[in-house]
Amino acid sequence: MADPQPQAEALAEPARINGAAAEATLSGGELAWRPAAAGGGGEVQERRLELESEVLGCQVEGRKLRVSTFAASGGGDGEQPSALACGGGAKGGGGDGSRRRGEVVLEMESEDAAARWGDAIRDRLASLGRPRRLFIIVNPYGGKRSGRNIFQNEVLPLIEAAGILYTMQETKHRLHAQEIAHSLDLRKYDGIVCVSGDGVMVEVVNGFLQREDWETAIKVPLGIIPAGTGNGMAQSLLHAAGEPFAISNAVFAIIRGHKRPLDVTSVVQGKTRFFSVLMLTWGLVADVDIESEKYRWMGSARLEFYFLLRVMNLRRYNGRVIFVPAPGYEEVGEPVEQTTSCKQNGISTGSQEDKADDRNGETSGYPGPSIEEADLEWRSLSGPFVSVWLGNVPFASEDAMAAPKAEFADGYLDCAIIRDCPRWDVLGLMFQMKDGAYVNSPYVEYFKVKAIRIEPGMRVGSSNKGGIIDSDGEVIARGDGSRAGGEAEHLMAYGPPIQLTVDQGLATIFSPKSR
Repeated sequence: MADPQPQAEALAEPARINGAAAEATLSGGELAWRPAAAGGGGEVQERRLELESEVLGCQVEGRKLRVSTFAASGGGDGEQPSALACGGGAKGGGGDGSRRRGEVVLEMESEDAAARWGDAIRDRLASLGRPRRLFIIVNPYGGKRSGRNIFQNEVLPLIEAAGILYTMQETKHRLHAQEIAHSLDLRKYDGIVCVSGDGVMVEVVNGFLQREDWETAIKVPLGIIPAGTGNGMAQSLLHAAGEPFAISNAVFAIIRGHKRPLDVTSVVQGKTRFFSVLMLTWGLVADVDIESEKYRWMGSARLEFYFLLRVMNLRRYNGRVIFVPAPGYEEVGEPVEQTTSCKQNGISTGSQEDKADDRNGETSGYPGPSIEEADLEWRSLSGPFVSVWLGNVPFASEDAMAAPKAEFADGYLDCAIIRDCPRWDVLGLMFQMKDGAYVNSPYVEYFKVKAIRIEPGMRVGSSNKGGIIDSDGEVIARGDGSRAGGEAEHLMAYGPPIQLTVDQGLATIFSPKSR
């Protein structure tokens, strides 16, 4: 069903539609027409087009009104999407459910009539809350370095057909998107779109939350067009709406303007703070994500390839996780006696004292959520661990449903911990990650948390080789034994505790609307 729309004057008059005589009507959110019966015999079924879910935009050329469509395909005659077939809508498209560009041409009796119908359709589309101007950030280096081509060949045609104005800027270096988001005049735009992997969106969120006007900035809608290696956010959004994973579907979701709140996680160590929207990993998954960079030319296949290599020489890590369980998970782990504050353990909790320090000039922007230690019941799990995986959304990549019960704005992180287990069982878990079934393994502990503290240790059997802590595809901490040659210092240290706390629905993201 289309969104409820303001009452507008219904239009009805004869026209030639795709060359055939018909009676056209525009009422509410629907354009409909009934072709004239040939020779006066036989029943002719009405055809319908939902503006909200099937129309990109329209253009007037003299007496002709060209309506650009983007509807579910169903293997019709190739001239129009199946959504335009007799009595059909997008839900009845059949086929594989993917969308296809099309066009309906209405030839009206006069230029005035064409202009009047064009204005009416545009007014109805505008009333849906669609964005009118977007700032688009393109990462030309991510994935297979295809961001620029994806923007030119797959994003731009749809954006232009929808009549959306845009400003495009390519990233030049690491954290460039964060710099852009920190200084951009957001009053000029209805949203920020990232043509990239997940990392650029994370940079934008961090740029927003470093601004003095962060409370306003973080509500600017974010859009993601998959052009990286993992593309977990785009897959999570499309899958939740029942849409096939496709760049064009991600673009159309932004054009339609439907939005949803998105949890943001504060990742803190001492005075250092980072914001995450996708995931944080330590152990096997982080090792694969980061160490496989040398095989970036393989695209997303590099992850599966390096996973196999890593399982052959499986690493296990000592350490501990301490967490505040979500309702229903209070029996996971062992209870913890909280005898020291988070600050004494190297964690800044967003207390009033910390916020006063922030105002005194040490930092600016959002100080993170407050944690009242005395009011929380913490529990713990101890290693050795093969992997610790914290997910904010269901998919970590196109092919890995790491957190099958994750929701976009439930205020919790989903935690999947692979305990010490034989390497062949780990290999079996890999083949169950596509649909999230791996969490049912007896070697996997799966639960939800409001806050969690990671205390990373060394590899089992080593006194000096640590691991990697990876947030949204970026290394935030790395042990000495896992450092790459010539690598720059990271945001946080490996060893001291790192705490994650969730802000429910802090950000806003463009999202497909469920079918």
